[in-house]
Amino acid sequence: MNSFAITQQKGGVGKTTNTINIAGALAARGHHVLTIDADPQGYLTNTLGFRDAYQSDPPSLYNAINSPHDHDPTTLIVEHPEFDVLPANIDMFRLEQDLIASGRRPRQRMEDVLDQLDDYDYVLIDAPPSLGPINDNVLLAAQDILIPVEAADSSVLAIEHLLNQIESLERDYGVQITEQALLISNVNYPLDNEQADAIEWFRDTFDGRAPVFEVRNRAAVKRSLASEGSIFGEEAEDTDMTTVYDDIAAALEEVSD
Repeated sequence: MNSFAITQQKGGVGKTTNTINIAGALAARGHHVLTIDADPQGYLTNTLGFRDAYQSDPPSLYNAINSPHDHDPTTLIVEHPEFDVLPANIDMFRLEQDLIASGRRPRQRMEDVLDQLDDYDYVLIDAPPSLGPINDNVLLAAQDILIPVEAADSSVLAIEHLLNQIESLERDYGVQITEQALLISNVNYPLDNEQADAIEWFRDTFDGRAPVFEVRNRAAVKRSLASEGSIFGEEAEDTDMTTVYDDIAAALEEVSD
């Protein structure tokens, strides 16, 4: 099983959009794919139409992360036409506080959850927009990450904070967390100066470190999400972004075990 975290502490950079469409691309290439919604806000869960699961009574992903040895996460998985989903739950808003209070391996619980999910070729984890314990859990469990950004100065600063956090986790836990791709979301041409400078910075910074992909702003992508699926779904309309996401999926195949 190959696990990848889609992570960035800055909100609005396309984490959920990228997670859904990369999952769709991998599934279209014949892989058995699971997406995990680790964001307490539950955007992936709700976007894909699983609102009832988000508001359901326990047990949920909250319980599976908080007490991984007491709950079987496979019983929480729901089926989507393209790939499976381990949905978020509204109770997860209490999770970070509970993890901190627990004291015992609070940043390594997601590893125990993933250890019980061995029936998939790929697991994609949609991380929350923060640098707190849930995000740390996701980073330590996956150790391969995809970083979505926007072509803006604010994303440049956010990347610097994220890379510093990764260095701290690597030092404290003796792991190697690898950036496998940078995804520049919502790109609009012609570029203004800020966008052009940001894209140049991203390409220079990640040159030789990870491939950089540009995901352009397309109405077809938004409409597929509104229809509760990816751009690879049966009812999705044609868009040139299928080529980009297929290239991302191919890149993940190349680095997979």
